[in-house]
Amino acid sequence: MSAAQYPQQLELYVAGEWRGTQGRETLPVVNPSTGLTLGQLPVATTGDIDDALSAAGSTFAAWAATSAWDREAILKRAAGLIDQRRDRLAVMLTLENGKPLTDSQGELDRVIETILWCAEEGKRAYGRVLPPRAPMLSQSSIKRAIGPVGAFVPWNFPAVLAARKLAAALAAGCTVVLKPAEETPAICIELVRAFADAGLPAGVVNLLFGVPAEISERVISSPIIRKVTFTGSVGVGRLLATQAAKQLKPVTMELGGHAPVIIFDDVNADCVARMCVAFKYRNAGQVCLSPSRFYVHASLAAAFTESFVKYASQIRVDDGMQQGVQMGPLNNLRRLQAAQGFVEQACDAGARLEFGGARIGDVGHFFAPTVLSQVSADANVLHEEPFCPVAPIMTFETLDEVIEQANKKDLGLAAYAFTNRMERAAQFVEQIEAGWLGINNFVPALADAPIGGMKDSGLGYEGGPEGLDAYLHARFVSQLNVEM
Repeated sequence: MSAAQYPQQLELYVAGEWRGTQGRETLPVVNPSTGLTLGQLPVATTGDIDDALSAAGSTFAAWAATSAWDREAILKRAAGLIDQRRDRLAVMLTLENGKPLTDSQGELDRVIETILWCAEEGKRAYGRVLPPRAPMLSQSSIKRAIGPVGAFVPWNFPAVLAARKLAAALAAGCTVVLKPAEETPAICIELVRAFADAGLPAGVVNLLFGVPAEISERVISSPIIRKVTFTGSVGVGRLLATQAAKQLKPVTMELGGHAPVIIFDDVNADCVARMCVAFKYRNAGQVCLSPSRFYVHASLAAAFTESFVKYASQIRVDDGMQQGVQMGPLNNLRRLQAAQGFVEQACDAGARLEFGGARIGDVGHFFAPTVLSQVSADANVLHEEPFCPVAPIMTFETLDEVIEQANKKDLGLAAYAFTNRMERAAQFVEQIEAGWLGINNFVPALADAPIGGMKDSGLGYEGGPEGLDAYLHARFVSQLNVEM
């Protein structure tokens, strides 16, 4: 399959109707590997946004009243359709995102897993029966859908992040207005198409693209929307949370990360370096959970750095549609320029460039896997979320020292440690300020596990029962069972 398989027409989905480019402004969708335009994306008008809000509001009561078993059946059919169409969908994802085709297939695996898990979990939105405090008095708590949801999704993992929000909200009985990233529209269009083809009633899910600020402000300020969920940068998250707070709307925010990796002196440097390289350069480093600061015990630093460079230099960087490619381009020019800036500023401040550090070619947004050592504390790459394939390596002497360094950032999404001593692992778990922890391994987000950041890295949780609860409201019911 090739770029010829990209959809001929990109569309909005509003109130059960596919709305194309006719009569609307459009935005180009660009292949980050070639710089060529893949298609034209329609820009939602104010009328489109209002129609989507109206549809989500008018269909909410019926969808919330639909049994969890019937909702489960639709979600499972949607997952089955995505599985049947996965080869075509993986190509779309690679063309517009840039990641290798094998990574796109892996992301679709997680999409299917997420939808199936939420389909089942929707039947377990249990309440509680409280012990009676008086004769003929029954008291309980019940969980019900919170209401129509405004959901906002970024471009780095557009399929699984959209699926995580859609599946949990739908399983809970909520309707959705979904606004994915304009850089990666086709994969989200096809996810919504799968739900529609699976029998989801018209209006339950609505899909908008266009000018992000205009859509988000109108959606969040609408009295129809009762819940806001967003994955993306801290800056945008603050803005959307502020807009939601004006109407006291609950939010779920998975925001930026700057994950430290602590490598202690009791591990095999080569083995750990190989694992770190594999996870660091996944999706060209454009991952919120990506390891982005490597703290290595001084006694192990030389060996670890040598091995890290060895494995980083073996990564094949090319168009994600080519066989054997391990890392594709950065998704857009902004990230390419950011990578270049991080390297230049760090080296000006005294860092040593061990490998990479430059753009590859002049077509597409390719940047070499990059390794920096002797990075000074004031380097920008240690203070701003890198979101690119640049790996800074620092040294430490004591556990207390490195924990202090790791916790200095305002971000606390993920953190990792490699050690064979149980007491070190236990101290790491208790003292590190992050919501997603890996000890001697790296694990991407899972359907059945809660992910949520500390400090500026987010509010609330996605995934697991906690993720479903985010779309439910707990009500207390006290009933006196006597004739009045």
